Amino acid sequence: MTPSLSLAPVEEETTSVEEVVAPDVPWVTIVWNDPVNLMTYVTWVFETYYGYPRAKAEKLMMDVHVKGRAVVANGPRESMERDAEALQGYGLWATFEKDE
Repeated sequence: MTPSLSLAPVEEETTSVEEVVAPDVPWVTIVWNDPVNLMTYVTWVFETYYGYPRAKAEKLMMDVHVKGRAVVANGPRESMERDAEALQGYGLWATFEKDE
């Protein structure tokens, strides 16, 4: 007696275009003005953490000082969360939020 084999139909999982989720971007990291940190220190942090050239770091620092805030980076949520936490470690008042 020979065992009989039966093949079940192969089921393929397909993903439609509508089911693909777009990446959750853009998010931004914002540094807010505070009465504690010197402008030279804020500039130094931007140069050190982000590697920004002095001119860009100074422009962002002036935005923080004059406008009360500056968007210093943008990207995926996880990166912006990490940046905000790192900047807080330097003593800056930094937050992240979804860009509009």
